[in-house]
Amino acid sequence: MRIPAALIAVLFAVSAQASPPGAVDDMDQLLADKGLLARIDHVRHSVSEKASELVVTAIGFLGVPYRRGGNTAETGFDCSGFVRAMYQQTVGLILPRKAEQQAAATAKIDRAELQPGDLVFFNTMRRAFSHVGIYVGEGKFIHSPKPGAEVRVESMGVAYWNQRFDGARRVQSAAPETPSLQAAQATDPAVR
Repeated sequence: MRIPAALIAVLFAVSAQASPPGAVDDMDQLLADKGLLARIDHVRHSVSEKASELVVTAIGFLGVPYRRGGNTAETGFDCSGFVRAMYQQTVGLILPRKAEQQAAATAKIDRAELQPGDLVFFNTMRRAFSHVGIYVGEGKFIHSPKPGAEVRVESMGVAYWNQRFDGARRVQSAAPETPSLQAAQATDPAVR
């Protein structure tokens, strides 16, 4: 039996609410009886592990040179090629090739909601979503910045990045089923 992700999220939120010590409310009992508490816990750990694994994998590519259109460590990375490669290698999801397509194919979140593994976008070329990186935590992100530079970690609080911050997005585990990713796949054969 496959449980929809939305239901798991609601059940997790409901089960996470505090109850008096020693009290077992009806919802907790129902979830336990159906075996859903273990599944919710497994999903929570799985998501956390994937985000951590993604960040660790990305850190392993520090120093790889920037290359326009690059999408491998051997050839170098541009910003969106780096993000795409990290998600494909670590999570098994194939994101669109361009930064603006990646923004369109992912869920918008507030900056205050950022978690490791989320995507951060910047306006570096006088157009929305012209640069992308992966949030690593503590106000920092990893990215492949520009020609002549290498994959590196930087603070989003630095004036340059803070002024150009364009939004944050979260890659959903069901991303291949999202309409915006399907549209990107239809227009960009490299996404397939």
